[in-house]
Amino acid sequence: MDLSTSNIIGDLVRQYAPFSWVAAIVNGIIALVAVMAVGVGPAPILIWWERKVAAFTQARLGPMRLGPWGLLQTVADVLKLLFKELITPRGADKFIFFLAPALPLTASFLVLAVIPWDHNLQVANPGMGVPFVIAISGLGILGSLVAGWASNNKFALLGSLRSGAQMVSYEVSLSLIMLFVVLVSGTTDLREIVVNQQGPFWHWWIIKAPVLGFVAFVMYMISATAELNRAPFDMVEAEQELTAGFHTEYSSTAFAMFFLAEYINLVATSALASTFFLGGFLPFQIGIAGVDHLLMLIPGFLWMAMKILGLITLFMFFRWTYPRPRVDQLMMLEWKFLLPANLILLALGAVFVAFGLIIP
Repeated sequence: MDLSTSNIIGDLVRQYAPFSWVAAIVNGIIALVAVMAVGVGPAPILIWWERKVAAFTQARLGPMRLGPWGLLQTVADVLKLLFKELITPRGADKFIFFLAPALPLTASFLVLAVIPWDHNLQVANPGMGVPFVIAISGLGILGSLVAGWASNNKFALLGSLRSGAQMVSYEVSLSLIMLFVVLVSGTTDLREIVVNQQGPFWHWWIIKAPVLGFVAFVMYMISATAELNRAPFDMVEAEQELTAGFHTEYSSTAFAMFFLAEYINLVATSALASTFFLGGFLPFQIGIAGVDHLLMLIPGFLWMAMKILGLITLFMFFRWTYPRPRVDQLMMLEWKFLLPANLILLALGAVFVAFGLIIP
């Protein structure tokens, strides 16, 4: 299997560009377009897909009128948002009010930039990839906090404070789970974490670290659901209490940016889960040479896309299956259960590594 770090597009640009700085600029633009395409491109499809998943869960059809199977419904909704009036509340801090939607989008794009999508498809590969992801995640939290404060609305402010408390709390568990993967894999490089899972599917970290890997994956999915502010952990948008939470006063393109950030965050979070636990861009292999050879003919980025779509669908089923708990119950779940469980998980991971209990 080719694990070289060269990139055919970048190599071509460097070969034919007259100066090295021109090649750097061109490659930077290509990388920016690629990250934007990966983040923004799937969002309309995922919105349609979530509506269909919701309809399936509730035994109905979902959107069916615009386009075949309702495929154009999302396009109509986007156009409606774009043509709505952009309203600024009286007394709002205008600069921060319009800056806030850009912060979670920026954080999501920065995370997508370090995700390895294939052996040679990665915009940036910092050696400290996991600490980078942990650090960047704070931008999303800042976006919801300043949005509520800048709106000059008590419901938005309460929603942002609730959002900040929730996201900061569950960020601790997510960070500890990422550190568990670093501990058992022995590297903070996201690409190396994927490479360490080569072979049949039981070499993925969800299985390779017996029992602990699966427990870490389950806790990651719970923590990520809360971090994404998605139902059933969407108390920051509890309509019966806070009208719409921190984005109550947002309309038109500003609201669309928050809505878009939710789905880009969903892609980024699922991509990280695939990277940490499900072999990332590596193919699903079953240990039979002939079958594995055929499976390896499928490009790595397609395997990555299929795993991400599966995880996103799982998040969507969570949303339409479980009831919303109270705020105090959500915080209690983190501080009294998930945090101690993650600390125990880290300690057990160290024991597994020390005694060679990880599946080779």
